[in-house]
Amino acid sequence: MDIIEVTDVTDEIVSAFERLIPQLSSSNPPPSKETLASIANSEASTLLLAVEDGVIFGSLTLVVFAIPTGLRAWIEDVVVDGEARGKGVGAALNKAAIERAQQLGATTVDLTSRPSRDAANRLYQRLGFHERETNVYRYQL
Repeated sequence: MDIIEVTDVTDEIVSAFERLIPQLSSSNPPPSKETLASIANSEASTLLLAVEDGVIFGSLTLVVFAIPTGLRAWIEDVVVDGEARGKGVGAALNKAAIERAQQLGATTVDLTSRPSRDAANRLYQRLGFHERETNVYRYQL
């Protein structure tokens, strides 16, 4: 399996997101080709794909941004195709994102995961993530 950074959004990538995003969120539609291109071309984000034999099995987005207290890195929208779960796809994607964040100068990487996502939470702990004592707030626009 290869972990690749998206630099050019193809129809194959768009189709993969049409398959993957419903497995991540039932309330958000899959992104358009233009949206994916915007993410891939942003200086703040890195769109990673897990690919094997030409098939895209998973994705995540690494967001790195500067704030007054340092360089922050966040992993967002991790999704692995149901048929590929338990085969190391999520671990490979996260390890690649952590390595990329470190190369960019971040000193920590954050992510959130719903408590009900048992397998994902176990994976994050195995990779060395620690649960933080913090409140996460959302303001709905």
